[in-house]
Amino acid sequence: MMALPPRRTPFITVLDRTLRAGRALGLVSPAELRMDAMLASAAEDTGLDDFGDPWFKRPLAVLLEAIQGEARLNAAGEWAARQQFHHVLRDRLWTQMWFERHPEILARPIPHPVVIVGPMRSGTTRLHRLLASDRRFAHLRSFETISPVPRPGFEEVMAGGSKDFRPKLAARIMKVARLANPRTLSIHPTGPYEPEEELGLLVASMWGMKHEAQWTVPTYGRWCEGEDAEPAYRHMANLLRLIGWSQQESSLRPWILKTPQHMLDLPALLKVFPDARLIFTHRDPRQVVGSAASLAWNQTIIYSDHADARSVGREWLRKTTLQVDRMMEARNNIPAELMIDVQYDDMDSDWRGTMARVYRFLGLDMEPAVRGMERYVDRSRALKRRPHRYSLDQFGLDEGQVLDRLAHYIQRFDVPMEGQVAPARLSVVHG
Repeated sequence: MMALPPRRTPFITVLDRTLRAGRALGLVSPAELRMDAMLASAAEDTGLDDFGDPWFKRPLAVLLEAIQGEARLNAAGEWAARQQFHHVLRDRLWTQMWFERHPEILARPIPHPVVIVGPMRSGTTRLHRLLASDRRFAHLRSFETISPVPRPGFEEVMAGGSKDFRPKLAARIMKVARLANPRTLSIHPTGPYEPEEELGLLVASMWGMKHEAQWTVPTYGRWCEGEDAEPAYRHMANLLRLIGWSQQESSLRPWILKTPQHMLDLPALLKVFPDARLIFTHRDPRQVVGSAASLAWNQTIIYSDHADARSVGREWLRKTTLQVDRMMEARNNIPAELMIDVQYDDMDSDWRGTMARVYRFLGLDMEPAVRGMERYVDRSRALKRRPHRYSLDQFGLDEGQVLDRLAHYIQRFDVPMEGQVAPARLSVVHG
């Protein structure tokens, strides 16, 4: 019998029923998910009307149509979607405000960033946070990917006259997220000041897999797969400039970046960051697919009463295969001296030795960073309270499907298999 995936928490069930009851009594208005209404609401809230490059309206229109036609959101899901869109649109308005007030922001260079590129759950977070322990690099903090844009009046924060509200807001959001889904902490341990990926900076353009990992929106995902992501990456670069300015960070420090979205969008990334140095991470695809499906499932069950585990499994097997294929194709046009490959197993068994190899690739002495890395390793043990448990069969998949679909990836990068694999299967993988 197939093992069952996790269930939704009672917190979300109670919230959903409360919102439904409030609607029935006329105390809660239905969440309006129309573009014109949402744009008007954000403009009214901020008193601003410049959203920047209008390209974002294209993916937003497709996403809203997919939500209406495919996602089958419950009341809690509709409410959360409305809050998310309002947050992003308000931030776009404030972004343009800051660029107009401080045009020097857009002149900040982004020299030779270090970009970690790997599928979901392939150890990118660990590698990212180890590198972020080195003060020679710049990095995003978790509250900055949740709220990338400082609020009006931030000059006073920079002058030391008041505190940035965003870390407190991020802590509140994380607290609610853990009530809604306690498994979040084991799947992706974090805190307001932990180094974090730039996925939220791509969401600012209504772009990327975050939407697919929280809602059932396959037409949106396939639309994005056929589009050029360069406008989203250009906006992401400008947000990095804004965040670096708000951090009062030296513009000479290279950024450490990572998000699995880059697997699909390497040509766009390299147009925007042509001098990027790329670290590719690799892991047994059975673990990647199972863990990615589990992460997506734990989100979709919050927002919809109709999430289907088998559909989630099929989609993330397809998506992982596409990520790998796009990455392998893009690498054909990248000079070998700009990239290095790192195995998840090597990081697990010898993180120091693996990081030494990474530092040789980057042309840096690792010794000044070791103490910071050790502190991160100790801190990560405290953050991760329980292991993330999942299995392929929870999502209607088996090892043979995954290994057959991704045999070319395993062969190309000689990816170690985790645990025991039948000899017959190994011959398929490595033959």
